[in-house]
Amino acid sequence: MRHTQVHIDLPALRHNLLQVRRLAPHSKVMAAIKANGYGHGLERVALALPEADAFGVACIDEALQLRSIGIEQPIILLEGFFHVDELPQAEQYGFDLVLHHPSQVDKLSQHRFHQPIRVWLKIDTGMHRLGVAPEEVAPLWQRLVEHPWLVPLGQMTHLACADDSDSPMTEQQLALFASLTAGLSGIQAIANSAGIIAWPSSHVDWVRPGIMLYGVSPLLGGRAEQHGLRPVMTLRSELIATRTLSAGEAVGYGASWRCPETMPIGIVAVGYGDGYPRHARSGTPVLLNGREVPLIGRVSMDMLAVDLRSQPQAQIGDPVVLWGKGLPIEVIAEHAETIPYELLCGITRRVECVAVP
Repeated sequence: MRHTQVHIDLPALRHNLLQVRRLAPHSKVMAAIKANGYGHGLERVALALPEADAFGVACIDEALQLRSIGIEQPIILLEGFFHVDELPQAEQYGFDLVLHHPSQVDKLSQHRFHQPIRVWLKIDTGMHRLGVAPEEVAPLWQRLVEHPWLVPLGQMTHLACADDSDSPMTEQQLALFASLTAGLSGIQAIANSAGIIAWPSSHVDWVRPGIMLYGVSPLLGGRAEQHGLRPVMTLRSELIATRTLSAGEAVGYGASWRCPETMPIGIVAVGYGDGYPRHARSGTPVLLNGREVPLIGRVSMDMLAVDLRSQPQAQIGDPVVLWGKGLPIEVIAEHAETIPYELLCGITRRVECVAVP
């Protein structure tokens, strides 16, 4: 069996939820577990977080999957419904809908209800992705309040630049949201992971942690340990070959990296076919036997090469960590010029997943 695996540390996941509560003690927690639990397994994550007050998902398929395994907490469809034929299931299973466009309200007005549906109104305060425009907030909220089959819970928005503590945009968004919702009934939800950590004024009735639950810093240049977070996913493999090359010999496709001297190299059984980033550049750290060695040459589909000059005694079968415990995923993302979200969500199906209870 190929020994490339991801280990999912469920105690770390639960610890991170507790850290959310420490940072926002007066807010309820809507745990974002969309996109297969950020690559950690939708069902696995939900079952490991019974203390979450609610779960946020992207679509009704994810919500139905959670109900099928007995999840009873509120489940919020963060993008609302895509088609009216989803509404009967939303009624039946008690899903909460986020309404972000007037057309959704129009379709609800035409729907034949059998039981009430709880809804949130999402307001665009500057991100310009989803959310109703400022001038639409008051009339749409009034329509929701007056609808006999809708239960309007409250309003939410999404912060565009909360990961940058120097950006003035977050304060601008918070001020706009406060002015637009002044006088409206219901509860509110604003903070994402970055808001939870860096913007306490965004801690209203609900917070929506995502990436921080999985032990990753949401802040620019940040590291999980700075926020008391523990990595949940560790990508592991092992050395499958070692050899000694002479000065000037090339390593990998394109012969883009050449040995500066006679030196040992190692081959690790992991590549972009497993979800390791192809564009990780030479020098990206890899943890071999608990100590860092640099990646050299181009990442292949199934393998990558490492410089063994600091560990000439390394042998076939020695353990390798690509990110996770001992090697922050934020570091790998920076070397690959991407973000940790993409790495977590990019693990492929052929990689065995081992959950640590």
